[in-house]
Amino acid sequence: QVQLVESGGGLVQAGGSLRLSCAASGRTASVYAMGWFRQAPGKERDLVAAISWNTGSTYYGDSVKGRFTISRDNAKNTVYLQMNSLKPEDTAVYYCALRPGLTVAVTTTRLWNYWGQGTQVTVSS
Repeated sequence: QVQLVESGGGLVQAGGSLRLSCAASGRTASVYAMGWFRQAPGKERDLVAAISWNTGSTYYGDSVKGRFTISRDNAKNTVYLQMNSLKPEDTAVYYCALRPGLTVAVTTTRLWNYWGQGTQVTVSS
C-alpha cells in the first residue's frame, strides 16, 4: 500500500506563487510516475503535471506550461509542484497521484492507482 500526503496549498493573489509538496510512503513499484491533478467545483479532475520517478521525464497540461514546474526529491520520496504567475482559474483542489510504469502523460484518472487527500489552492483576483 502507498500513502500520499500533500501540503502547501493556500490563498494567494493573482500573479503570486505557491509550492505544493507530496510525500510518498509505503511500498511503491520499482518503476512509477507521480502527478498532480486538479479539480474545480463542477469540473472534471484534470492532469496538471506528471514526472517519471525513474527517468525524470515530465508532462505539463497546456494551461500551465511555462508557469508550473514539477520536480522530485528521490531521497525524500517527495514530489513538488512549483506554481508561478498564478491565475484565478488555477483555483481548485490539487491532488497528488501515483501510478506504476514509465508513462507520464496519462490523463485518465482511473489509471492512477493511489491518491492523496487533496489540498485547496485559491487564487484571488
